[in-house]
Amino acid sequence: MKTTLIAFRLFLVMTLLTGVLYPLAVTGLGQGFFSHKANGSVLQGLQNKAIGSELLAQKFDSVIYFQSRPSACDYGTVASSASNKGPTSADLQKTAQERRTTFRVHNNLASDQEVPSEMVFASGSGLDPHISPEAARLQMSRVAKARGCNEEQTQALKQLVERSVKSPQFGMFGIPRVNVLQLNRAVDALR
Repeated sequence: MKTTLIAFRLFLVMTLLTGVLYPLAVTGLGQGFFSHKANGSVLQGLQNKAIGSELLAQKFDSVIYFQSRPSACDYGTVASSASNKGPTSADLQKTAQERRTTFRVHNNLASDQEVPSEMVFASGSGLDPHISPEAARLQMSRVAKARGCNEEQTQALKQLVERSVKSPQFGMFGIPRVNVLQLNRAVDALR
């Protein structure tokens, strides 16, 4: 009976510590010091309306926007995943070729122009919000034309793309990248 009472007391103490106090402390610290990140890194648009999270890719169908990389899950966060198709998959090869062709046509590129791999293949989660600076640069003329930009506005768009390039973390982890949602939000603000 004594062992059962000790076990029950330990259960109550651990429940209080790990089930109540620890979550409250972590939530308090997160909200106090990292509120934007703790709340999902949500970006606000006009009238403080949430337009999306800078951590998740979104589908941009309009030609006036820079396109995100493809998504195997159609940008759905509930069923996010990769396609699980291997390099010998005929279906993957066909899809990749179709995406290359579509990217070239939409961006008025030569038929032998190299297409960045992230515009051809989906990421492992299907929700990667970044593209390479090269992929953004290749889409610049399409976006400028679709928005009816004059020469001065086109130069401002080019500068905006270059300012949107984020360096590798701490100068060594990862590669240079562009967050598509942040870039499109900044492009809308150029008007």
